[in-house]
Formats: sequence, structure tokens, C-alpha cells
Amino acid sequence: MLNLILGYLGLGLVLALAGIGSSIGTTTAGNAAEGALKKKPEASGTFMVLSALPATQGIYGFVAFFMMLGKMKADPEMGLVIFGVGLSVGLVCMLSAIRQGQVCANGIVGVSQGHDVFTNTLIYAALPEFYAILGLVGALMV
Repeated sequence: MLNLILGYLGLGLVLALAGIGSSIGTTTAGNAAEGALKKKPEASGTFMVLSALPATQGIYGFVAFFMMLGKMKADPEMGLVIFGVGLSVGLVCMLSAIRQGQVCANGIVGVSQGHDVFTNTLIYAALPEFYAILGLVGALMV
């Protein structure tokens, strides 16, 4: 019974933590975009792309949730493993999304000031995303 409780707790954690990180990351970049629109409204498409990037970690958490839910249903004794994986992947996705949102916010400010940093910001923002992808791949391997 404890394994079952831990397993479902792990499922909840991966979904919740990844979603929390994505919401913080997207709003961090979105807040920068709102301010930047006042200075450079013609760059709204660029700001929107950069603001949306941290949302992907929430998607990774959602995918990990469904993958692990299937494993949990197939073998309820894997509850402790599911808990560990869910907590780990959830934390990685949350922190990755928050930090990616900060990188994107800085890029948005740079673009609003007239600097040509959109492409570089995408590259820099991909670096924290890489770790969220590694977390998802790790969940796939369990």
C-alpha cells in the first residue's frame, strides 16, 4: 500500500513541479515582454516566441506523467521508483523552466533596446532546456 501511495505522489510531483516551473518561467519572460512592448511594439512576435519557450518543460512533465502512469498501472510495486523518478524529473523541469524564463527575459530586454540578440537568446535558452530533456529521457529509461 505504501508503494502505491508513493507512486501516485511521484506522479503528482512530476506533473505539478514541471507545471509550476513552466508557469513561473513563462510569466517571467512575459513580464519582460509586456515592458518591452512599450519600447518596441513591432517586435511582439519575437517577444512571444521567447516568452513561450519555458512552457515546454511543463509538456515534458506531462509526457513523463503519462509514461510513468502506465508503468505504475502495470506494476504497482514500482511505487518507490516512480516516486524517485517523478520527484527528480519534476525538480529538473521546474528549475530548468525558471532559469530558461530568466534567460528569455534578458533576451527580450536586449531586443527591446535595439540589440540583435534573438538568435543568441534562443541558443542560450536551449541550454537549460537540454537538462529537462535529459530528465525526460531518464524517465523513459526506467
